[in-house]
Amino acid sequence: MRATTTGYNPEFDEDAPAFEDVSGVKGFALLEFGAPWCGHCQAAAPAVEEAMSAHPSLQHIKVYDGKGKRLGRAFSVKLWPTLILLEDGLEIERLVRPIHADEVTDLLSYVNRNPN
Repeated sequence: MRATTTGYNPEFDEDAPAFEDVSGVKGFALLEFGAPWCGHCQAAAPAVEEAMSAHPSLQHIKVYDGKGKRLGRAFSVKLWPTLILLEDGLEIERLVRPIHADEVTDLLSYVNRNPN
């Protein structure tokens, strides 16, 4: 599983982590499902990057999703990008197809309200 330990991760990881890997993540993490060629993902990237800049220590795991990818199915991902906030490997909240940084900031505000 390739993920940044701090800050924004600009690349989708084609080698998606297993569900067990993600469910074993300690603390908070942002799981982002999408594809590099996806127009919605490209449009959302600046908003995600801006919101993540306020959370430099938040782990960001970008998963290249698609047909036959098990992790996306395990999280019932239907549209890209889908951002899922995890706490100790469990889904806390999700956001689908954000456009504005304030949408992502609202999602990440849970981290500020509930520090580990």
